[in-house]
Amino acid sequence: MAAPQNDNNLIEHNYDGIQEYDNPLPRWWVYLFYATIVFSVLYYFNVPGVGIGKGRIANYEADVAAWKAAHPEPDGGATPQQLAALATDPSTIATGKTVYTTNCASCHRPDGGGMIGPNLTDDAWIHGGTLSEIHKTIVEGVLAKGMPNWGKLLKPDQVNAVTVYVASLKGTNPPNPKAPEGAPAVQAAPADSAATDTATPKAQ
Repeated sequence: MAAPQNDNNLIEHNYDGIQEYDNPLPRWWVYLFYATIVFSVLYYFNVPGVGIGKGRIANYEADVAAWKAAHPEPDGGATPQQLAALATDPSTIATGKTVYTTNCASCHRPDGGGMIGPNLTDDAWIHGGTLSEIHKTIVEGVLAKGMPNWGKLLKPDQVNAVTVYVASLKGTNPPNPKAPEGAPAVQAAPADSAATDTATPKAQ
């Protein structure tokens, strides 16, 4: 790839008695120079704020978003059938009562009659009264009403347990209950019908 040399092609001027040949540059050097020009153009148009490139931060954020989409935070993932089965398990209900007393009684009263939070013993539900709807409300919370998203504070089995315990409060008729809020519970779709019988209540 070397360019042909011409020993007779001397440059007329000299510097400190040193003469130079006027020979072409080596081809590999010329090709490398052209390659740097092409690279600089491509790089320029991919610099954030100048060209079309997203930049490292945007690429990182996109990677994080993709990872989170592929690895959602666990929320218990209980199906209506699983919740319905847990609703007949005395030990799960007892665990749910403990979780409820620790975390929920201050707003809904120990007997579920409602105080700051709504009454959990009547047939009216603000966010739906099936087991799946109760579970969803507990997991996501109702931030506008001051109810935190317990899905990030409790373990999945605790969420499931308190769900079925809240369901068991329906119809217990505590003294001096808070007035009903929301619409009467509606019969659930067939996929959730097993849960409805046990759980028309909810962490409303």
